[in-house]
Amino acid sequence: MSNDVTPVIDWLKARHAAIMADEAEALGRLKAGDTKGYNEKMRAKAEAVAALAKDAAPVLAGLPEARREPILRGLMRFSQSAAMGLKLGSVFYMSALLYPDDHKPGEPDNLALFIEELAAGKARS
Repeated sequence: MSNDVTPVIDWLKARHAAIMADEAEALGRLKAGDTKGYNEKMRAKAEAVAALAKDAAPVLAGLPEARREPILRGLMRFSQSAAMGLKLGSVFYMSALLYPDDHKPGEPDNLALFIEELAAGKARS
């Protein structure tokens, strides 16, 4: 087993990019007046975030437990929050996923910050 989290970081960066692409497409649809399309893409975003912890299992499997567990706990927080938004069916909740209440445009979202922490060797538990 390796302590190297580079494969996890690379996987998360790719997932993050896909999630942000869903969000950007949703916002484009909203701007074009396509509320139904906006809702569909926000749901896709929430579903992708909800699947993070489960989908990360194969990439986390090679890490020792002491390294894997804090990463998994962090991903579980994202997944559980998204699952709650899906359960509520709240598009507003889905749109706010990954963002702190005081988020300003141009600032990194919470998943991007989590990835930065992993890269710096400080996974939140």
